Parts: sequence; structure tokens; C-alpha cells
Amino acid sequence: MVVLNLNYESVDSFQQYYVSHSAMPGYSEQDPEVILTAFNACIQEMTSRYGGAPVAIGLSSAMHSLISVDEDCVPLAPMMTWADSRSSDIATRIKTSDQGMDIYKRTGTPIHAMSPLCKIIWLHEHQPELFDLTYKFISIKEYIWYQLFKEFKIDHSIASCTGLFDVVGLNWAEDALLMAGITESRLSVPVSTNYSKKDASGVIFVIGASDGCLANLGSDAIEPGVAALTIGTSGAIRISSKKAVFNEQAMTFSYLLDEQTYICGGPVNNGGIALQWFLKNTLGKEELVTDDYTSFFEKVIGTAAGSKGLIFLPYLTGERAPIWDSDSCGTFFGLRLHHRQEHLSRAVLEGICYALNEVLQAVEQYSEEIKQINVSGGFVHSRIWMEILADITGKEIVLLQTEDASAIGAAYLAIKAIGLHESYPSSVKEKQTIKPNPQNYELYKRIFKIYQQLYPNLKDSMRELYSIIKQ
Repeated sequence: MVVLNLNYESVDSFQQYYVSHSAMPGYSEQDPEVILTAFNACIQEMTSRYGGAPVAIGLSSAMHSLISVDEDCVPLAPMMTWADSRSSDIATRIKTSDQGMDIYKRTGTPIHAMSPLCKIIWLHEHQPELFDLTYKFISIKEYIWYQLFKEFKIDHSIASCTGLFDVVGLNWAEDALLMAGITESRLSVPVSTNYSKKDASGVIFVIGASDGCLANLGSDAIEPGVAALTIGTSGAIRISSKKAVFNEQAMTFSYLLDEQTYICGGPVNNGGIALQWFLKNTLGKEELVTDDYTSFFEKVIGTAAGSKGLIFLPYLTGERAPIWDSDSCGTFFGLRLHHRQEHLSRAVLEGICYALNEVLQAVEQYSEEIKQINVSGGFVHSRIWMEILADITGKEIVLLQTEDASAIGAAYLAIKAIGLHESYPSSVKEKQTIKPNPQNYELYKRIFKIYQQLYPNLKDSMRELYSIIKQ
């Protein structure tokens, strides 16, 4: 939670932590009640510190979650998170069907195991008793909204990333519902992202949007030619558009910020998680501390661009955009006797940036040229990482001195929704700009062409190997 004053400046923040659980390979689950408790704890802590309630609270939420609930919104099973991949076979089946691309172009949601569409079909086929008992299939934000106001509502933004919502008609998509085996009565009622209600104490709650869309708003990336890029555990790159942008080959997404604004782009699975894997497995540590990261980045700074011909394909947890292949795997390509740990270190960062650059180019292919990338997430604290990103993309990188961009975006949306400001405000006063090094950019362009060939050349072997491991 981020607190803004009436000058729209960030003045404080509050956090609560909770974990995901994996009962079986491919599962990623969380307890909705734990998340609700964390939500309430943040509000209580904020109210206590400031001696009163805020004017308004805007909600941001992670995408693609799914909870089966009864008529009283009591969860019947743990929440399936975006990372839950148990429905990957179903996603593959839909993608190769006659209807697959039609549903993608209607809903703006890539056909992937992350989407509630695939998750609901999985429940129908593998847990039919739970499927039949479910009164509503909802997201974590809908669960929290029901606890506040006892109504099943879903904002257009969260609805637009379910794979079940017509992003142009702004209603549930009949063909997607038919494929999922449900009617719209088993989903919440869609409402605008500026939909609001007052609680018993008079605080206005604005239903808000998804975290990805709000990150663009919170990082001042809703103007033409400006993209927002975030790297946390995973990563994503997104632009703002007045219309949905579709790339059938790369299956870029088109989600809604509001009725006039689409946020289009693509997510990658492997951001900070790839770096953490490398550090833990090369350092042999269960827990990483700040000095471990400092030492890592110092080695990278002293290593030349291109890592002496070493390329890292970062698909450690499979990959989403632009290949959408849960069976893909990570690869170091080009290993020779002269390679040392510092070359592997730099190759990991370069590989993550190559993956994001591939998504960037897929988005640009069907939209206008991107000239500037506004960045947020934990990686912004590493200057060398941002320099590599600038050199690989050839774009100007702008670091905005903000708190959590998604939370800031939720506040901006709420400010506009309740009439404190006619348009979305901007409180960006400090920024740092990093321009690409021309020589490094030319080198990376040549290496990037090789990077792009690796997955097509290896995908059959990746899938065969994964099928053996799963047996």
C-alpha cells in the first residue's frame, strides 16, 4: 500500500508478505483469507499511523487468479495464481483449435495456462465435483470487494485478462464462455474501473484495475511512444493505445485501463527469478543478502558486452511471450574453455534483456515506434542492468523515482474517479535517463539475431526432454 497526500505525492508505504504453495508440480496456490488479512492489516496500520481514514482507496490487483467460491463467497479451494501451469496441455489444445485465435482476438488475452479460461476448463475436466459446486469463479480482487460490499463485481481491467471478456464490446464473450462450459451467471458483473462505493465509515473505495495496467499509469507511460517495463520475479513490457493491438504469432495482450485506454504488451516468466537461481546455485546459498548482489553486479561491470560469445536463454520456468511454451527450458549457448563465472553472470542479465527485447519488438510490429522505456521494479537499483537494457533495446531508459508503480497508478485512478483531478495526475519530479552505447548496441544486434534462432532450433528437443522428466 502506498499513501499519497493531496498534492499527489507519495508520503508513505505499508507492506504485508504472504507465500505461494505448490502441492504438486505445476501448482501455484495461495490462501485468499491470508491475502484478505494482509489487505486489512495494511489499512489498519495506515489508519493508526495517520490518526484517521483516507479520503479514498484505489485497488490494484495481480492478474489471472482464480478462486472457486460458494454463494456466500466462501472459497471452496485455494486460489490458483497466475503462475499455476497445470492447464498447460489445455492451453496448447485451444491454441491449435479453430477457435483459438478467434478467442484471443476477441478477449485480448493470450492462450496460456495463466488465464482463468484455461483454469476453469481444467477444473471442469479434472475436478468436476468442485466445478459443479462452484457458484462463482472469481479473482482475488473480487473476493476482497465482496468482503467489503457483499456484491460480486469485476472491473473491466481484471475482466479483460481472464480470456473470457470481449475487450471491445465490454461484456462476457459468448464463445469463450461456451468453451469454458459456463454461463455469465457464474461470473461477476463487469463494471468500469472508476466504479466506487463508500464503506460504513465513509471511505470511498474505487475498484481500480490490474497491476500491469496501473503500472503504466503510475510510471507515466500512457503517452504515445513511451513504454513501461517492470522486472520483479518475472517481467513485462507494455504500451498505452487507444485500440487493442494484436500480434497472432507472439500473442501480445491487450488489457483495459479504462474505456478509452488499452494497455498492450507481453509478459516474460523469467526476470529476477533467473538471477536468484543463478546466484543461489553458483554461490551455494539458501538465502541471499545484499552483499551477494553487490558482488555479482561488480563482476558484471568489469565484463565486456557480449560475454565473450556466451548467450543465456532464460526460460527456467518455461516462457510466456513471445513463445508461450511451458515446456521450454533455460540454456547456456556458446560455452568454451575461456568462459569464467563473470561471463556467465553477465550472460544471465543479457539473456533477461534479450527476452524483453523480443517482446518489445513484437509490440512495435503492430503499433508505433517506442522511443522511451520507463522502468520500475527491483532491478532499477542496478545501474549496469539498466545500461545493458538500453544497449540491447537501443532505447532511452528512464528511471522514475517512484514507489510501487502499480500502487501509485491505483491512487491516480482513484483521484480521477472521485473528481479530485479532471485527468490522471503525474507527480514525477525526479528521473534518471540512460542512453544506449552505440558500439554495444551494434554488437548486441548481431548477437540478438542468434538468440532469436535458439528457441526455434531447440524447441522440439526441449519438449522431448521435458516429457521424459515428467514421466
